[in-house]
Amino acid sequence: MVELAGIIILGILAQWVAWKFKIPAILPLILIGLLVGPLSTFFSEDGNQWIQPIWTGKNGLFPGENLFYFVSLAVGIILFEGGLTLKREEISKVGSAIGKLISIGAAITFIGAGVAAHYVFGLDWRISFLFSALIIVTGPTVITPILRNIPLKKDVAAVLRWEGILIDPIGALVAVLVYEFISVEGDSGYTKQALLDFGKIVLIGMTFGVSAGYALYIAIKKKLIPHYLSNVVSLSLVMAVFVASDLLAHESGLLAVVVMGMFLGNSDLPNLKELLYFKESLSVLLVSILFILLSANISVDDLLLVINYKTAILLAIIIFILRPLSVLASTIGSSLKTNEKLFISWVGPRGIVAAGISSLFGTKLVSKGVVGAEYITPLVFAVVLITVIMNATTARIMADWLGVFLKKSEGILMVGASKVSRLIATYLHKNKRHVVLIDSNQLNINRAKELGLEAFTANIYADDLTDNIELNDVGYLLAMTGSDEINRQAINRFGRYFGENGTFRLMTSEEMRNRKNLAAKELFSYTHDYTRFTQVAQDFPSIQEIPVENHNQFLRILNIIGENPDAIPLFLKHDNGHLDLLNSPPELEVEAGSSLVYLGKPMDFEDVVNATRDKNGGKDSN
Repeated sequence: MVELAGIIILGILAQWVAWKFKIPAILPLILIGLLVGPLSTFFSEDGNQWIQPIWTGKNGLFPGENLFYFVSLAVGIILFEGGLTLKREEISKVGSAIGKLISIGAAITFIGAGVAAHYVFGLDWRISFLFSALIIVTGPTVITPILRNIPLKKDVAAVLRWEGILIDPIGALVAVLVYEFISVEGDSGYTKQALLDFGKIVLIGMTFGVSAGYALYIAIKKKLIPHYLSNVVSLSLVMAVFVASDLLAHESGLLAVVVMGMFLGNSDLPNLKELLYFKESLSVLLVSILFILLSANISVDDLLLVINYKTAILLAIIIFILRPLSVLASTIGSSLKTNEKLFISWVGPRGIVAAGISSLFGTKLVSKGVVGAEYITPLVFAVVLITVIMNATTARIMADWLGVFLKKSEGILMVGASKVSRLIATYLHKNKRHVVLIDSNQLNINRAKELGLEAFTANIYADDLTDNIELNDVGYLLAMTGSDEINRQAINRFGRYFGENGTFRLMTSEEMRNRKNLAAKELFSYTHDYTRFTQVAQDFPSIQEIPVENHNQFLRILNIIGENPDAIPLFLKHDNGHLDLLNSPPELEVEAGSSLVYLGKPMDFEDVVNATRDKNGGKDSN
């Protein structure tokens, strides 16, 4: 009981350490596992491991093959969650470079690493290509922490993020297929029967996955399952599909759950977001337990297998030859510059799926007596550890050296995707500013996306907003909701992440009534609150520009527009296209060719200019 409780406590502690120091969780998990496992034999009093995953007759956690069963189910659940994240529309909308990375790039790594493993370690071709299939997977869980605090150019961050998201389930699927072919080939050789057995595994795995996914979809859609039970029923069905498919066609369970996840992830399941959150939370717990157990289960003899010059040669080939080759081949003809390609080549850490599946497959093949299978787990763990440590410690240095840092974060994050926000965001987008809208209202997000805006559903009270790598270039935060509590929460919580150039919110109704005493630097507008914004946007849903030639004229036109109940001043647009918020008008520099941007009723330019001249005695002075 002490060992089991210790694993859970150490696992969650490792997750906290990873969050605190912004490193991939897999790193402290594996290191803790090795410390309480094989390494503990060097300083324990009786020479035994502190944590022994398999019962040896004196101590241990899992008797017989129970560890193997637990690992199988845990990996199945993790892969199901990976399948949920793979969306057809995401694959179709990513750039050609990302599409090539997860196809051509993955193929180069698969073939190259397989050949290298065969000739460097003298492994059988089957084991060599299983190893290479396992290491094509990177994964968002290792990419995101490494890049979270590196302000990268948007294209570079997007390529790395999407590669990690898409290659995770695809790489897992490839590894499963290779393993299953090895399994049937090992029983009957390269024969017609082996191909038939392999086809049976693929057919049954895909049939079970699609059928179970459809059944769950219909059950939830028709409300045959109460809402409070939907998540646990989904988990139960994943386990049932895994076991049933495996019983009907040995080793088809993993394929079935990946396909099931992909089917549900691409459906219009009403509570898909909740299911994803539940599976993510469950995966965190399973991963925490799983990797301490798997690392602890590696023996000193396994470590000695890979602590040699051959491993160094293999790692050098994977890191310094295959990764750059796959990136360069995949980005031919793309808009990425040479320095950006080199940085992407440098960042390629392997992740949780690679380590988890390698332990599962390695254990299975060793138990079957497959020659060379004992190398699978320690070799993959070596690749995972070295690439994660190398990238976590050098990514920022390499980004600085290669010049892929953002010089200035000009992106804008708008909290709230109401009609007002969508109008302003559309204008900003047309003026070549990177704008992202977030809202908890899915209808608002859908309407924003229909306008071609970048928007996603998010809750400002959740923690995952800062994990979004594509927000790395955001330097302005605009809180534009009708709730002052939410606006202030957004600024207080996320201002330091996304507001280096400024954080702004809408004034409250009370501030609107007492504008004479207003001195808040964070206000987006000094003339209108959310209610007034909404009314003007409803009556006159368009954004106008009035040219201004000098500072005095700008202030007078600003005053005229500010007194108009059907217009709201927004920005000063400079001749070079740069936009300034109107939070401190006297401090703004106005040059010829500038424009005052406002939301609301179109005004006749000549009338406004004449009005400013009349106030100045018939002339417009500098």
